[in-house]
Amino acid sequence: MASLNKVIIIGNVGNDPEVRYLDGGSVVAKFSVATNERYTTRTGEQIESTEWFRVEVWNEQAKTIEKYLRKGHQIYVEGRLRTETYTDRDGKERFSLTVRATTFQFLGGPNDRQEAPSYEAPAQQAPPRQQAAPQPAQPVRQQTTATAERPRQQPAGTPDRRREPDPVPFESAGDDDLPF
Repeated sequence: MASLNKVIIIGNVGNDPEVRYLDGGSVVAKFSVATNERYTTRTGEQIESTEWFRVEVWNEQAKTIEKYLRKGHQIYVEGRLRTETYTDRDGKERFSLTVRATTFQFLGGPNDRQEAPSYEAPAQQAPPRQQAAPQPAQPVRQQTTATAERPRQQPAGTPDRRREPDPVPFESAGDDDLPF
């Protein structure tokens, strides 16, 4: 059975990255990313909550992070969740979640940062991607009245660019409306 461990975060960097060069030649950069959620309760109260994520980036990616990323910058991070176990000062075993980044991209305008590239980790024997089956060509209907215009026929392979209806706006619900 296949399994998946994937996390995507877009948020603001909470601290300048801590970069360590290890004895074996590896490099690791660690930093935190904050995401914000705003919603209104049923009583009309505006609530804002912040979630913090610990992120670690390795090797060439870590060098890029060290060079370009600073506190306050906005970043897109894609990676895997990892559980770390440690013992606190009282001798109690604790658990912590960390995002091990596989892909990231710096976001924001040119005043927010120096010109920096996005980076994706080298592929690690990823399963082949499946492509969608080609759609059969739609026949063009001809209208029978002389005054009606005939629909314009599209060249083969050109996507149909009809305007889709506007999506229904999402209204955030209170916690009482959630099914879990």
